[in-house]
Amino acid sequence: MPPRILKIPAEPAALLPDRFQGWFAARGWSPREHQLALLEKARADASALLIAPTGAGKTLAGFLPTLVELSSAPATPTKSVVSTGRTVQRSAGLHTLYISPLKALAVDIARNLERPIAEMSLPIKVETRTGDTPVSRRQRQRRYPPDILLTTPEQLALLLSSDDAPFLFSSLKRIVLDELHALVTSKRGDLLSLGLARLWRLAPQMRAIGLSATVAEPEQLARFLVPQPGGREAAADIVIAGGAAPPQVEMLDTRERLPWAGHSARHALPEIYQLIKANKTTLVFVNTRSQAEMLFQNLWSMNDDNLSIALHHGSLDVAQRRKVEDAMSAGKLRGVVCTSSLDLGVDWGDVDLVVNIGAPKGSSRLMQRIGRANHRLDEASRAVLVPANRFEVLECRVAIDAIAENAQDTPPLRLGALDVLAQHVLGCACGEPFLSDELYAEVRTAAPYADLSRQDFDDVVDFVASGGYALKTYERFARIKQDKEGRWRVANPKVRQSYRMNVGTIVEDDMLKVRLVRSRGGGQGKASGSTGVIARGGRLLGEIEEAFIEGLSPGDTFVFSGEVVRYETLVEDQVYVSRAHDKDPKVPSYMGGKFPLSTYLAERVRRLLDDGRAWGGLPEQVRDWLSLQKDVSRVPAVRELLVESFPRANKHYIVCYPFEGRLAHQTLGMLLTRRLERARARPLGFVANEYAVAIWALGDMSFMIRNGKLDLNALFDPDMLGDDLEAWLAESALMKRTFRNCAIISGLIARRHTGEEKSRRQVLFSTDLVYDVLRKHQADHVLLRAARADAATGLLDLRRLSDMLIRIQGRITHRELDHVSPLAVPVMLEIGRESVYGEAGDELLAEAADELVKEAMG
Repeated sequence: MPPRILKIPAEPAALLPDRFQGWFAARGWSPREHQLALLEKARADASALLIAPTGAGKTLAGFLPTLVELSSAPATPTKSVVSTGRTVQRSAGLHTLYISPLKALAVDIARNLERPIAEMSLPIKVETRTGDTPVSRRQRQRRYPPDILLTTPEQLALLLSSDDAPFLFSSLKRIVLDELHALVTSKRGDLLSLGLARLWRLAPQMRAIGLSATVAEPEQLARFLVPQPGGREAAADIVIAGGAAPPQVEMLDTRERLPWAGHSARHALPEIYQLIKANKTTLVFVNTRSQAEMLFQNLWSMNDDNLSIALHHGSLDVAQRRKVEDAMSAGKLRGVVCTSSLDLGVDWGDVDLVVNIGAPKGSSRLMQRIGRANHRLDEASRAVLVPANRFEVLECRVAIDAIAENAQDTPPLRLGALDVLAQHVLGCACGEPFLSDELYAEVRTAAPYADLSRQDFDDVVDFVASGGYALKTYERFARIKQDKEGRWRVANPKVRQSYRMNVGTIVEDDMLKVRLVRSRGGGQGKASGSTGVIARGGRLLGEIEEAFIEGLSPGDTFVFSGEVVRYETLVEDQVYVSRAHDKDPKVPSYMGGKFPLSTYLAERVRRLLDDGRAWGGLPEQVRDWLSLQKDVSRVPAVRELLVESFPRANKHYIVCYPFEGRLAHQTLGMLLTRRLERARARPLGFVANEYAVAIWALGDMSFMIRNGKLDLNALFDPDMLGDDLEAWLAESALMKRTFRNCAIISGLIARRHTGEEKSRRQVLFSTDLVYDVLRKHQADHVLLRAARADAATGLLDLRRLSDMLIRIQGRITHRELDHVSPLAVPVMLEIGRESVYGEAGDELLAEAADELVKEAMG
């Protein structure tokens, strides 16, 4: 286990040159212990992981070794050498690579890094390279690299796939991985780990610095930063920063009636507005982009004080996002409504309050958001949680307690995905031909792939070379071929071009560009029916998912980029809209953005429910709700599964409360429905939320349970994850969707080609066809294995479901009721619910809630 560094043996004078000490002193600062510790580690030629809270100067700590080394390096002539082959070496060149999970973060770091460089007159050149960087600048960076390059995992993969990668990276001394805890939990982390493995071969002198918020298992995270030797584990040294002021987190105890269900928090809008008004700068976090658009519209409509409130999420045009970020840095905004696009470490200066709308879903994620307030280590960050419904009050309460205990719920290091490995194998062939034995040894130095079997590796290479056994006859799937020496190289230049246009692991729905033009209808609100010619061009507002636009007709209005717009027409990949003033616009939905309830918080919610004494810390409305549940039915104990059954409107219902998150509950609901069909209960459907599952049927399930015709222990037996699961997956659209994502990431199906982009329908047709062929002729194909692994850990959440089913064996409590219980009301409100947004949706939900609440209260 690597040492945890808490005290620094050396004096600052021994580690910091005079000009750096003078710079710190001129700003009234003293170098912090963890900043000096990283200098010490660099001097010892060691890689290190820094665990530090927001405001601790993580970023400066990560760059200090580089700045100190480059400041003392002898002046070198202007770099005029260009790549002429793979063996070129030079004395100067790229010194440090900085990897960020967000484009905004890379741009912000560049802005903040330039300040100390300019103020100390350091001869250091810093540049950024993201998807938004002009092609001309990207080409120049490869020929004349800066001293420090700030980029993203996808851009690193592109650089490593070029012929001149050995030339570009031969001089690399250091790589700084920011927000490492956020990178390693996804396939982007897998792609980055494989990039690191290649860099360790190209630049064996390279050392890594990882910058991370507090995590549950820092030793596992530290493995990511060093090459893994075969058969055993290695890890970077760990430096833990101390001295942070504990955050001040409270929950809004609304004076309004707290909804039983829903996620809009519309009831608290006046109170949220008052919080923005009472503070200098407030970040208002929501969990989805559609929530962000809706909340921004609502706040703007009540903004009688004309406060400067802005909107920030990933689908907005980059120029719009930069404008908001610059205004934030300059202190010109009173509030910003945002999503996880601002979760990570962009330094926003004087943010003095964070408001989190809805339940946080995880204590570590909440800590990340809270850290955006008061970017200073010795001052407490302030945050207010605004639960949108009564169950979310419970979640907010336990999240606040977890933060007070500094308890973390970050997931463990993941196993590397095979579809990402396939993309990397193709990228390697695009750069320089490789031998399988050498690449296998290289890949296993990456922590997520340290235990990769040779069989899996060879299967991946065979898949990239031929598509696999079942697809060998199709020449289009043969992307690499072996030469006489046994080295694998790309089959033709088109393969290389396709790889570079499709690199990355983020798969979203097809996005269309949204442009603002003058209305051809000329009216307000809905279109007047005019069909005049529409002008092309127009200001770019951002991008929207194709599936949403497909459901619109010309004249429909929707919210986008913080304003109400009217859909005029769709031409190729351009959506033309005009300004409108409709009071009931639609809100676009986006893939992604919904976070599962963490296992850790779910456990704490169950404990809170089980401890009646702890209810005293809850708002009165919620205490009354739980007390009523206790009178009508039962409040579930921490290790127990409560199952309620009751009749309603000529149907029969069972509701259970596992508290394991929506993904696990959806899987459970589907499998229970199959079992109830076999039991002849004639189930009609199910719904799930984060806390419960409800199933309704024509058969009287209360009677069946009472008379022994339906055994709940057998119904919830863990063996449902065997044949029942396999049978469901065989016919499930979910597996096709998961396979589709794996096919795109692996490069089997290219979304983008020169001058064109495949439509969603084309991709669906291609991947569904391949999926059916593989299931029939090669059931153990690499992509099917990758899809099953993805489904198990992601969309199905099988690990949590399995753990729950084992936990509740022999602990199932049934309550037969004559009407719906108070605890069941929220999940019952999910039944038949359409995606209705805005005031109309809230009113419909409130009406349904009132009806159910009356029933629940008898």
